[in-house]
Amino acid sequence: MGNDKLRATPAARSLAHRMGVELNAIVGSGYKGRIHAEDVAEFSYEKAGGITPLAKKIADSFGLDTSTLEGTGFRGKITRADVAAALGDRYYPNLEKIIDPFTPSEKVAAPASAPAPQPAATTATPTPSAPTAQGGVEIVPMNMMRRVIAKRMSDSYFSAPTFVLNYEVDMYEATKLRKQLLEPIKEKTGKKLTVTDIISIAVVRTLMNHPYINASLSSDGSQIELHNYVNLAMAVGMDEGLLVPVVHGAEKMGLVELMLRLKDITERAVGKKLTPQDQEGSTFTISNLGMYGVESFTSIINQPNSAILSIAGTKEMPVVRNGEIVIRPIMKMSLTSDHRVINGLGAAKFMQELKATLESPLPLLV
Repeated sequence: MGNDKLRATPAARSLAHRMGVELNAIVGSGYKGRIHAEDVAEFSYEKAGGITPLAKKIADSFGLDTSTLEGTGFRGKITRADVAAALGDRYYPNLEKIIDPFTPSEKVAAPASAPAPQPAATTATPTPSAPTAQGGVEIVPMNMMRRVIAKRMSDSYFSAPTFVLNYEVDMYEATKLRKQLLEPIKEKTGKKLTVTDIISIAVVRTLMNHPYINASLSSDGSQIELHNYVNLAMAVGMDEGLLVPVVHGAEKMGLVELMLRLKDITERAVGKKLTPQDQEGSTFTISNLGMYGVESFTSIINQPNSAILSIAGTKEMPVVRNGEIVIRPIMKMSLTSDHRVINGLGAAKFMQELKATLESPLPLLV
C-alpha cells in the first residue's frame, strides 16, 4: 500500500517526511486507523516489537529466553508484566537488586507465596522524615516538536565522536563592509544586511574548497558522501523548540540573493510556515547566538551533516596590530566536527580559511 492511500493527517505526512519515517509502518490512533502527527513522533521512540530495558534486565537475571514471548506492550513490545507472567511462581530472593534503586516505581514485587524476610535486629530504628518540598512543581509535557528534537539530539550526541575547534576573528573589515553596503542594499531590496549574512556567504564559499566539511556519512557508516553543492541550514530557535530551515543551492548565490533567502526561510520558520522541503537536504549548519550576548558555545551536529559552526557574540577587545595595542571587534566561533568523517587537520584548514575570508571579506563581492 502506498503512502498516498494511507489515512493520515497532513501534519502527520509532513512530520513523517522530515523524520524519514514510512507511514505504512505506523499504527494510527485515529478514527479507522488514521495516523496523526503524535503517532509519527511516538514511532521514533517506540519501535515495533522489542523489549523494554527493565524487562530485559529481569529476564536476563533469570535466564529467561524472551524470543518466544508475545509482548502486550505498545506495538508488541515485551514489558516486565510479560516477563513476570512467563516466570510464574519462580522466586529470586535478590530480585530487587536487579532493579535500578533510583527508579522505585519500576520495582518488581516478590510473589505473595515467598517468605517474608526477617529483620536483622529487633530494635526499631527511627525513619527520618522526608524533606518538605518548598514551592510547587509544574509538570510540562514535551510537545511533539520538542520530542523530535530530543531524539535527534540524543542520536547525534551518542552516535558521533566529535571534536571542537575554537577561533577568534577580527570582524573590523566585515563590519566596515556591512556599513558600506547597508544603505544600497536596503534601497534595492528593502531588507537590512546583517553580519550573519556576510558570515553565511563566507561559509558557503569556504565550504566549496573543503568537501569533507560539507560531507555526510552513509546510513551504514561505510561510505562518505561528498557534496559538490552547499545546502546551508540556519538554526532558528523559538520558545516551542528549534527549527533548521535550509537554503538549497547556496553556492550559486551572491551575497544579496543569499541574504534574501535566509531572511525568507527565517521569517517562515518563526511564522511556522515552512514546508517539509524547506527543512531537508542540508549539508552544513550555522547556529548563531551572538545576538544574545553569548561569548562562546559549541553546538551538537545536525545530522546527517558532519559539522556545525557556532557563532558567538562580537566584543570590543584590545589586540596587538603592527606592534601596537588597538581595540577591535572580536568574534568567537567554533566548529564541531564528526571525527568519523573529518580529521583535525582538515577542520583546522577550513577554519583558518574562513577566518581569513572574514577578516578580508571584499573578494566575497566578486
